[in-house]
Amino acid sequence: MLASRRVVLQLAAASALFVALPVVTPALAVDPAQLVQNTAQQVIDIIKTKTGAARQAAILGVLQTSFDMPAMGRSALGTHWNQATEAERTRFLKAVATAEAKAYSERFGQYGGQTLTVGKVTPRANGVTIVDSRLNQTSGQPIKLEWEIRNDRITDVKVEGVSMVMTRRSDFNSYIQNNGGKVEPLVRELEARAAQ
Repeated sequence: MLASRRVVLQLAAASALFVALPVVTPALAVDPAQLVQNTAQQVIDIIKTKTGAARQAAILGVLQTSFDMPAMGRSALGTHWNQATEAERTRFLKAVATAEAKAYSERFGQYGGQTLTVGKVTPRANGVTIVDSRLNQTSGQPIKLEWEIRNDRITDVKVEGVSMVMTRRSDFNSYIQNNGGKVEPLVRELEARAAQ
């Protein structure tokens, strides 16, 4: 049951990124709701017009430009970040972005008619803004998405209340613990996934 729920959440996260990965540079700052809404169409265009390596490269570009991958990576690695060498950290951040781009590129075979509806925008402490939205499916119930934005970049996405950064942290921590408590095996695994 838990494994089944995890698969559903991962697929929902993949769908969320498919529809709403922003392609906006920090220099083109807009209000958070507009950022999420406007970029949904841009990502759909990537999926409609690119395949294979070109799609993966375009998604990687979006991840590197629109998401705060260094902050997300540090958070996902948790306490292991401080244990990692500077070289391991650099390799980890590169490998995790490339592995994620590859995974999302493969999961999105084609556009399935999903749309994103932006709802409430809530400013929080420390410059964080939360944007509530719903991913509307062509069939089935909408999926609730909550975007965390700081400095015009996405720092987390919660799918039905489950943080994708915290899900990665749990996965990475488990992998590290099962491989001698070291970060290096995780980095090698992510590099291997990215290279496949």
